[in-house]
Amino acid sequence: MEQSARTILLVDDDETNRKLIRVILAGRNYRILEAGSVEAAMEILKQERPDLLLLDIRLGEGSGLDLIRTIREDPAFDLVAALAITAQAMKGDEGRFLAAGFDGYLSKPVDTRRLPEVVERFIREGRRGGHG
Repeated sequence: MEQSARTILLVDDDETNRKLIRVILAGRNYRILEAGSVEAAMEILKQERPDLLLLDIRLGEGSGLDLIRTIREDPAFDLVAALAITAQAMKGDEGRFLAAGFDGYLSKPVDTRRLPEVVERFIREGRRGGHG
């Protein structure tokens, strides 16, 4: 019996970045929902409960940090893993991202060989120890 597709919510205000991730993950039995803004992501989350959140840190109107803090206030998303995606990873960012409610982060440009393995691991494991 084939496992049903796992759902990923990808939030990035750059269509090119969303397309790249969509192409990398194509054919891997994922249903990818896309949002280009915090508002669009929140609308999707009213209807859906994804298995994984991939959130860009810098969004046009708002930030991935604000979005993950809002999401973590809802107990329905306690077990959903979230990865931050950032172009400017600096020393100390990982601690800041984890404190905000992320479970890990990916640096841009995204490592196209590593992304599928990282996504699969976080979907399979969910939130690490339920920290947050």
